[in-house]
Amino acid sequence: MNRLRLTSLCYFLILLAVALLNYLPFIPTPDGRVFGIFALDIYDDALHLASALWAGGAALAGARASKFFLRSFGILYFADGALGLATGSGYLDLGILHYGVQDLPLTFKILANLPHLTLGGAAIATSIAFARDAK
Repeated sequence: MNRLRLTSLCYFLILLAVALLNYLPFIPTPDGRVFGIFALDIYDDALHLASALWAGGAALAGARASKFFLRSFGILYFADGALGLATGSGYLDLGILHYGVQDLPLTFKILANLPHLTLGGAAIATSIAFARDAK
């Protein structure tokens, strides 16, 4: 298994874990926030599960599919995090349409969007750094 496929497999595991966070009794706070920050709903869970299945399918399909997944997923998630950082609302969960620009503390916006910025940025970087593995 090459580096692109292995990275896609790691994304499968990470995203699957994120999709399951709401369903572990000791993770969400009483007000329904994961780690006290993220208010994930069934739509978010479905999005994370679909992303996990995409990552897993790409890992199984091969290096070219993994490169495509990492590049596409990375761009989508990083852009969502950047929009969330700038406006307080992302687009993947349609938050920008439902809530518009939100006046939230900068520290909160950073913490809330750091996962998408980190996972998205790392996926883009990996798809570029290991692009030759897909040939």
